[in-house]
Amino acid sequence: MSDVILELKDVSKIYETVNALSEINLSVHRGEWVSIMGPSGSGKTTMINMIGAMDTPSLGKIILDGEEIQDMKAKDLTVMRRDKIGLIFQQFHLIHYLTAVENVMVSQYYHSMVDEEEAIKALEKVGLGDRIHHLPHQLSGGEQQRVCIARALINSPAILLADEPTGNLDEENEQIVIDLMKQLHAEGVTIIVVTHDPEVGEEAQRKIVLNHGRIVEDVNLEEGRKNA
Repeated sequence: MSDVILELKDVSKIYETVNALSEINLSVHRGEWVSIMGPSGSGKTTMINMIGAMDTPSLGKIILDGEEIQDMKAKDLTVMRRDKIGLIFQQFHLIHYLTAVENVMVSQYYHSMVDEEEAIKALEKVGLGDRIHHLPHQLSGGEQQRVCIARALINSPAILLADEPTGNLDEENEQIVIDLMKQLHAEGVTIIVVTHDPEVGEEAQRKIVLNHGRIVEDVNLEEGRKNA
């Protein structure tokens, strides 16, 4: 098994006359924690859609866990997302009439088979063992985001992909989510976080900065911390 979980090779995305991404080359190793940052319009959303198999490049190759995905049909991309990607969104996207544990079990249902005991353990892992039967509106924003993290992890994805995971949270809940990501990283989970928040971005091992659709910085934050 290759140590590289994700590769983007000369990836470009062109919308009519606009180059949203231009000749992106990036490798992410298993167990690595990478933040993707940059100003509005820099290409972060386009890049996250490429990595998450929610869109395909105009040019170049994307290799996810050994499989080239740029030429896959929509049905195959859906399977790739289901089997390889754990998604965490800024807006949570929980089903409002399902409890916390039922929301996690929905992800199991689309992947293989439901297992309530396993879903409860996932919620306990994120500190919600006493909230498993609560509906989303009965949970705080931070608790809802932790349900999302449990849902994203339940099928043991190759990559945990988080799009502005703290964007709707207050400072206390932001720190809870950061601490959870630290724990998951220590356990060997591969994490890619798109964020505009410098505090969140700087927690990663490595920071990728985009501007005008190109990578302008690729910084080893862990090495910098060691030398500080």
